[in-house]
Amino acid sequence: MKPFTFLLVFAMLTTADAQFSQQLFDSYDSYRYPDISSRRFKHAELMTHLAALQTRLGGLATMEEAGRSAEGRSINLLRLGTGKTKVFLWSQMHGDEPTATMALLDLLHYIALRRETPEVKAILKQTTLLIIPMLNPDGAERFQRRTSQGIDMNRDALRLQTPEARVLKSVRDTYQPEIGFNLHDQDPRYSVGDTGGVAVISLLTPAYNTEKSDNAVRTRAKKVASALTVTLERFVKGHLAKYDDTFEPRAFGDNIQKWGTSVVLIESGGWKNDPEKMFIRKLNCVGLLSVFHAVADGSYEKFGTAPYEAIPMNTKNLYDIIIEKATVVFPDGRPPLVADIAINKEEVRQPDGTWWKGRVVDFGDLSVFSAHDVYSGLGKSIDASIVEMGDIVNVEELLEKIR
Repeated sequence: MKPFTFLLVFAMLTTADAQFSQQLFDSYDSYRYPDISSRRFKHAELMTHLAALQTRLGGLATMEEAGRSAEGRSINLLRLGTGKTKVFLWSQMHGDEPTATMALLDLLHYIALRRETPEVKAILKQTTLLIIPMLNPDGAERFQRRTSQGIDMNRDALRLQTPEARVLKSVRDTYQPEIGFNLHDQDPRYSVGDTGGVAVISLLTPAYNTEKSDNAVRTRAKKVASALTVTLERFVKGHLAKYDDTFEPRAFGDNIQKWGTSVVLIESGGWKNDPEKMFIRKLNCVGLLSVFHAVADGSYEKFGTAPYEAIPMNTKNLYDIIIEKATVVFPDGRPPLVADIAINKEEVRQPDGTWWKGRVVDFGDLSVFSAHDVYSGLGKSIDASIVEMGDIVNVEELLEKIR
């Protein structure tokens, strides 16, 4: 976002808006749902958490089974509030994208603990929150993107072959929500435009046709996304990006926009030294609660569409690690060369019980790229046999060679 644009829109925040979002951010540890600390949780564990939260919420929330997955796991819908404006949120459409699911537990815990505050009272009076915290429980069981039937549910909005997709469509059609949040995780190596900075969160108001037209529904989505943009820029300025809005006729976000619900896609990306995405979980929670309040009092309307439109596009110019200008020596006598080496960490179960391994993913002149961690290899020699493209490497051992 251009600085002058951000300053102009930031000035539009009322003191109450700013104080509420800041209070949410500063006091997060006091209401963060404490019983979940890992991204790798399954349906049964989530159900335990939801039961505990329902007890803490008392009469503020109801939970019902909206349907079942292909393997028979329940897909649950929580309802809170009695307001006219219905806000629909669905998370973990992809089973290995749980960041927002954790944030939903946090915001439910906040509502339970702060039910007497003016902000929560306003949210529950003016909106009805409809929440599906885990849409693909079979995928979550395996920590995989697709359903147990091998389908990417986000490409099943037309045929509706999977029971999970039919649940989502049924809930949307039953309640006809005005606003929807499609909650996902994206590759943590997306970057912001040409800045090289990591995209901690990327937003999208999906197109409903190939022309990417704006109607009243999509314009409202852009205003909601603008309110979210201005809130999050307070805490991670320069680290928001915009997802490509090319129309995808099979995707749920695009179709739900077309069916009349104003959809904002939230993609949780990456943050340095946050492999479990706990900071990004916090941002999701703070951003959503802030926007709920802006929807409740109608203040989101004043932002217009400009803050969202001004967000730079997602780019792929980021690696986890770059070792710069190391001398790569070939044991077979080929002449040495100076090269940059890019390594990404992959989340794969290792024999020692750890999840992360390093893989060489690029090699050569990488001066146009950035990384979460950059190390100088100047004047240091590395054997070419351990940094060939695709090699699995012990990151710590490799870094020791250049220290």
